[in-house]
Amino acid sequence: MVEELAQADDAVAACVDDAAWALADDELVAALDAAHRLEQRLAAVTLALVREIDGRGTARAQGASSTAVWLRERLRLTVPAARRLVDLAATLDTGNPGIRQALADGHITLDQARVIAHTITTVHTSAGAQAADKAVGVLTDWAGQFDPTLLRKLGTRILDHVAPDIADAAAQAALEADARRANRDRHVTMSTLTDGRLRLTGILDSETAGLLRAAIDPLTAPSGPDDQRCAGQRRHDALADLCRLSLRTGELPEHGGDPAQIVVTTSYDALAGQLGAATLDTGLHLTPETVRRLACDAAILPAVLNSTGQPLDLGRQRRLITGPLRRALVLRDRGCAFPGCDRPPRWCDAHHIRHWADGGDTNLNNAVLLCGHHHRHLHHNDWTVRLTGDGYPEFIPPAWLDPDQLPRRNHYHRRT
Repeated sequence: MVEELAQADDAVAACVDDAAWALADDELVAALDAAHRLEQRLAAVTLALVREIDGRGTARAQGASSTAVWLRERLRLTVPAARRLVDLAATLDTGNPGIRQALADGHITLDQARVIAHTITTVHTSAGAQAADKAVGVLTDWAGQFDPTLLRKLGTRILDHVAPDIADAAAQAALEADARRANRDRHVTMSTLTDGRLRLTGILDSETAGLLRAAIDPLTAPSGPDDQRCAGQRRHDALADLCRLSLRTGELPEHGGDPAQIVVTTSYDALAGQLGAATLDTGLHLTPETVRRLACDAAILPAVLNSTGQPLDLGRQRRLITGPLRRALVLRDRGCAFPGCDRPPRWCDAHHIRHWADGGDTNLNNAVLLCGHHHRHLHHNDWTVRLTGDGYPEFIPPAWLDPDQLPRRNHYHRRT
């Protein structure tokens, strides 16, 4: 086998150096089909080798704790990818041989093989070996037309085709099994990076996924024609908005007798001069400009220290726009006041037009509602905001955006 694989390697290496641009359209498509089929057939060989290595205990004999860990080091895979490879190799080895043969023939892809194997296991358990054999043929035929996602959806009703008499009961059992698996696999991992940022990964069960989408999707739309954020950045900011809303409700569990909150520590000189850095109570660092933005709203409590490190202010209520003052602000602005934004009041921070660190007062004439995105935008760009004679906010764009710097208003919340 080693010699044959070496010959195949040489043949593929020769193809790499060929000029694809010289091929006619039909030759180009045919070459792509051939390369894809070869990739699947090689995947079948890889799975057979992985299964043998796992069965022999080669990985443990070489000092690894598992075959998956050994594959991570040997093939430079992630552990989850290596574990999926080991699991699929075992499934194809002990399961219906038709799946392994379809992969070896290049008729299905590796991902389709994984879907079919999972489905066939369910069919075998529910309806027996004969129905499973029939289902392999049906699913393999479907694999020529449908990608793994659609194939998985079709597979949920495969018993309608191979064992209709038990299809409904088996579908219910499969649904319950999926629910148990989802409950077992649910997790969220938060990994702190070296620069203080957080990597968020995980798997949500169907119910939680629905809750998250229902909460986050309305907040991920572009906030206006000037919104340059990509979709991932909008989802990030929407998640931040959800966290702010949760903190603002005051209904989270208490921690040490106090409501859930974030404490940001900085010196007054740094805050006023926007120099140096600030520190969260978790030990992570923020720029003073970020702290100035956070300090606008009651959900974040600023702990301001003097030159000797003594607290000057720890979120004093008279500097926070809360209670009746916030309600008056909501009645006036009715949502984010930035031009073109449709975010409702509950998603908004209360922003000091003249920051309290610069001597600004906490009153209705020095406040404006801004959603999280536009709050950040205002603190990091050259827009200015002011109240007009009729008491409503208007925004002056920077000269690079509008040389005439014509004032703009939000007409979404107040159309007349």
